[in-house]
Amino acid sequence: MTDAKPMYLHAGAHRTGTSSFQMMLSANRAALEAAGFDVTYPGRDGIADGTLGLRLPSPRNADQVARRFAPSVREEIAGKCRPDSAALILSEENILGRMIHFASGRFYPAAEARFETLATGTGAPILRILLVVRDYAELYVSAFRKRAEDNLVDPFLDGRPRMMRMDRGWPELVIAMQSVLRPREIVVVEYRKRGRSTDLMRLLVPDLAAVDLIEPQARVNLSATDAGLEVLQARYAQGESLTREQWQQVIAEHREDTASRGISEFKPRQLAKLRARYAADLDRVQAMKGVTLLR
Repeated sequence: MTDAKPMYLHAGAHRTGTSSFQMMLSANRAALEAAGFDVTYPGRDGIADGTLGLRLPSPRNADQVARRFAPSVREEIAGKCRPDSAALILSEENILGRMIHFASGRFYPAAEARFETLATGTGAPILRILLVVRDYAELYVSAFRKRAEDNLVDPFLDGRPRMMRMDRGWPELVIAMQSVLRPREIVVVEYRKRGRSTDLMRLLVPDLAAVDLIEPQARVNLSATDAGLEVLQARYAQGESLTREQWQQVIAEHREDTASRGISEFKPRQLAKLRARYAADLDRVQAMKGVTLLR
């Protein structure tokens, strides 16, 4: 049956180059399909042929997996598979959940429910999961700044104490993946070791070793300076709603003002604590059976 087609899952995470990976999938779609794989990913960041739209639960409706979310996922995935393909390659950073919970000290609180939705909805054997992980401090800062580009957000300082008391981390997510999704193998890659997207693709699907894959030209995404974020947040606080083009224009206008305003900084002792926890958590992941860690 279509919904039981074996799956290779790229599960993000956020702020680890997921959009670049999906651009690579788009650039190599014809080659991957010719090799017998179906490919699906969302259409974020201007990826025109990305059509994946998974509806997955949040913490407040995590008890509605079977009734509300699994049937929707089953229908969505079935529409992405050809009858004669060997397996499905699926890439979606939101499999884990949303970044918005970081500020409250919760590390992907709906992950288990989202994993259960995917497992129940597809009924598919998962051959391998690829997860790119990032240092907690870097992840929290990057997530805050990204969200602040096009949303009114609470100050970073307000959430910093709760981030320091984060309820769990990467090992707990990997354990949940193993127990709920039951993949044959999980490959975890530390962000600094991610390399090219085509390298990640071959880690996810080793059978592609002989397939000639194209590494698309990297897009230059201009990051907002503190000055740019201050202007954007002031406008959002006044009730303005900006289009993507408008807020990107604000970022461009303030690109030369690189002075720090302390908008998204941890104290040195906090940085040291988060980095020590990250290193210890990577050690925990490395010791897990069925998991390969590249660090």
